[in-house]
Amino acid sequence: MTAIEDLAVIGDLQTAALVDAEGSLRWLCLPRFDSPACFAALLDTDAAGHWRIGPADGGRCTRRRYRGDTLVLETEWDTPTGTVRVVDLMPLRGRYPDVVRIVQGVAGEVAVRGELAVRFDYGRVVPWVRRVEGRWQALAGPDALWLSTPAPLEGRDRTTVSEFTVRAGETVPFVLTWTPGHHRSPPEVDPERALGDTVAGWERWVGEGQRAGGRWADVVTRSLITLRALTHAPTGGIVAAVTTSLPEQPGGPRNWDYRYSWLRDSTYTLQALLAAGHTDEAQAWRRWLLRAVAGDPADLQIMYGVDGTRRLPESELDWLAGWEGSRPVRVGNAAAQQLQLDVVGEVLDGLHLARAAGLGAPEEAWDLQRALVDHLEGQWRQPDSGLWEQRGEPRHFVHSKVMAWVAFDRMVRGAQEHGLPGPVEHWAQVRDTIRAEVLEHGVHDGHLVQSYGSTELDAALLLVPRVGFLPADDPRVVATVEAVQRELTRDGLVLRYRPDSSGDGLPGTEGVFLACSFWLVDALHGIGRREEAEALFERLLGCCSDLGLLSEEWDPDAGRQLGNTPQAFSHFALVVSAVQLDEGRQARSDHPVGAARAGAPRLP
Repeated sequence: MTAIEDLAVIGDLQTAALVDAEGSLRWLCLPRFDSPACFAALLDTDAAGHWRIGPADGGRCTRRRYRGDTLVLETEWDTPTGTVRVVDLMPLRGRYPDVVRIVQGVAGEVAVRGELAVRFDYGRVVPWVRRVEGRWQALAGPDALWLSTPAPLEGRDRTTVSEFTVRAGETVPFVLTWTPGHHRSPPEVDPERALGDTVAGWERWVGEGQRAGGRWADVVTRSLITLRALTHAPTGGIVAAVTTSLPEQPGGPRNWDYRYSWLRDSTYTLQALLAAGHTDEAQAWRRWLLRAVAGDPADLQIMYGVDGTRRLPESELDWLAGWEGSRPVRVGNAAAQQLQLDVVGEVLDGLHLARAAGLGAPEEAWDLQRALVDHLEGQWRQPDSGLWEQRGEPRHFVHSKVMAWVAFDRMVRGAQEHGLPGPVEHWAQVRDTIRAEVLEHGVHDGHLVQSYGSTELDAALLLVPRVGFLPADDPRVVATVEAVQRELTRDGLVLRYRPDSSGDGLPGTEGVFLACSFWLVDALHGIGRREEAEALFERLLGCCSDLGLLSEEWDPDAGRQLGNTPQAFSHFALVVSAVQLDEGRQARSDHPVGAARAGAPRLP
């Protein structure tokens, strides 16, 4: 089974593919992130769909890298007879999505073998393969894939095989294009031109921003490129990850579909993008956010499809064995219907941050904020499912109440700092009431706890100073940071909570959560323990793959990544931690990280 850290991502800003260290494309959903996969070997065997190109003898590559500051992947093998390189990319999309793979002879000569097995609908549908207008076509119902290549092709055992020899200086391209099943053959793609345009496009995007992170600038840039790869450019939505059902515990049931956009990511997204001056993308995300939450506040969801789709019914794909036998494999996400009170606070915090960063805001944004906070006023005393979307009984989670406080605080500040209309005194009164309740019921033994009446801890409590609920030097904050270090870490890295004692409604356990470990970096920095914060940050960088990618979690026992990948939450947190350590000041969600250095962002 493919190790998660062996996966490289390529994408076209509407979907993305994952390629392993043996040159096999193991996962791709077309035409967009949340479409059914046509290559699903990542969650089963090669029989569920894969596309490998590499030396005929197979094996792991000798080295691989991204070409500069791009999403163009270069994979090389040294063999007894020579060296061969495969360049993988997805050109920024025209009418249809394309995958371009170019085999390049580097030295000597190498026998190459390609194996292409298309399986639509997550490995379930074997297409009808034929030649149409001089091109190879795989067709089944609503989907068609078209392959163009000068290499020889032969059908064997429901797999299209290509065998040839490449010599130094020679190139053999492959272009795979998706169309709806009823469309005619798509326009031909010039692979070399596509490569040049794709490299130039990524370099231009990186150049439009500003180098952030100081001595960690390279890793920050790679994280920003990864976040850009998770963006659905037509709408501005950002998916949490490319994959579904990569487990939090190998062999366990904690397997979820992350190919959707969470409202909770709003503030983190804006902070990361603004840190490097990518205000166009910040604007696009803010517009997505406003569209997604438009409507009756009572219908607010925690997540949506990248186009704002609300219905995300959860189902299980029982024909897939799962990664390392981790079943069920799920598509859709039932957590979309949970009550999570923190989400309104995250939305209003993000919109406040946008104003503070000078992005401006349409008048209807404030009207929407008022509607949301009015609805929250009638909800905030209820128990909810919390930040981590637990499937046990709802509780009065402290983080949820803190974010309800944030919602009212940002409304008060919006009115005071930007002259926006509203019942400021009433909002301030509700804000103060929430704060008093949290400090009365959410503190035990001098530190904050996961929920009212509990003695359990939760990594989300590390965000309390970041949102301004308490200052970083407050004794309760310091005690909370120390309690998390003492009771909620494995090998020095942070668990979200203790699954075995938190009653989250699921069996089994999970790895340490990488974003939470970056939050500990921020919290340690905030309480003045900078050297310790930097040491932890450097250690977390060691959890990155050789290509600078992070998944959701880390298994400290096995020393490997777990969970869906690449994970936006992990990369958001990395960027913010790097920039705040470089600037020497605490990250605050109500102030643009990097703004002091970068200057005022450009207006739309």
